[in-house]
Amino acid sequence: MSRGAAGRAAIIGIGATEFSKDSGRTPMELAVESCEAALADAGLPAEKVDGMVTFSAEQNLEIEIARNLRIPALRHFSMVPHGGGAACGTIGQAAAAVHAGSADYVLCYRAFNERSWHRFGSGVQGRHGGAESFDISFSWTSPFGLLTPASWVAMFATRYMHQYGATSEDFGRVAVADRRHAANNPAAFFHEQPITLADHQESRWIVEPLRLLDCCQESDGGQALLVTTVERARDLAPTPAVIAAAAQGATDDQQAMRSYYRDNIAAIPEMGLCARQLWEATGLGPDDIQVANIYDHFTPLVLPQLEEFGFCRRGEAADFLRDGNIELGGRLPINTNGGQLGEAYIHGMNGIAEAVRQIRGTSVNQVDGVEHALVTAGTSVPTSALILGQDS
Repeated sequence: MSRGAAGRAAIIGIGATEFSKDSGRTPMELAVESCEAALADAGLPAEKVDGMVTFSAEQNLEIEIARNLRIPALRHFSMVPHGGGAACGTIGQAAAAVHAGSADYVLCYRAFNERSWHRFGSGVQGRHGGAESFDISFSWTSPFGLLTPASWVAMFATRYMHQYGATSEDFGRVAVADRRHAANNPAAFFHEQPITLADHQESRWIVEPLRLLDCCQESDGGQALLVTTVERARDLAPTPAVIAAAAQGATDDQQAMRSYYRDNIAAIPEMGLCARQLWEATGLGPDDIQVANIYDHFTPLVLPQLEEFGFCRRGEAADFLRDGNIELGGRLPINTNGGQLGEAYIHGMNGIAEAVRQIRGTSVNQVDGVEHALVTAGTSVPTSALILGQDS
């Protein structure tokens, strides 16, 4: 997203399916339903949409969505790669498109049957040993048993624990906060199902030091968001969530989930790059953020994200968690929808929708006086982040 587009676009519609483990419908049905819900939320007819941005991992192509929604013409369509790292990047591209005039209204969406169809977290055991770079990259780690996202993240978590003294209980505090917030959210899969730190510690190992309750869900569902200019948004019914800034980041020796060859693997430099861009574009800083949706595919990676954005100093995120700062009433409540551990794993798009609700004042776990909300996307891959704000 260019600096010139900062503060010029807004999210004006959000829509989702139910979040389940067995939707009983095709991903196309989920995608269309979520897009229809976002349009209904904005009060905009489908024929006004002339742009779409989604994930390169998305199997529901924009031309199929357009046909099912009866959208007559698309002037802008693009995709952002790198799985969950794309989430905020889709919003950034949509904002740039409407600011540049290449589209007026842009739908961003993600939909899949990640639990009942392809199990997203099942790993790369079945990948062929082809000569293309994506396949070759796994050859450096797969022979040693690092085959699944949990095993890849376990390497980072182990180093972080060694370097900074964090414990499994510190990781559990993220899961407990998420599930406590999800318990209040009727849309969350784990509605009315909070957990305790003892529950976390008693959950089985997946890959040490990750327990079952350190790992996000595999979900069926869809989430869509509608982006337009701030000026057009003011003519529609909902409160606009202004896209104060959006950023993407990839840094030195970046690999997909396995950047093990850097000097420090207890940091997330690509998220730090996003943070610097957001602060520079907006003139804001950590003290100006009242609530955040921090990408929580695995709890250990929440800690260095808090550090990269300056909410605490390097190596001090565990203390930040122990002081209750991420809970409702704390310094920085996170994942007030329940996050991907508690609500659903829709590659982070539902986290953006929750940030919109916080700006509107309609969250089931509403934080008082929200002026700016931070959202981060998938970590350990090329990533993205954004800040939403009030329309001033």
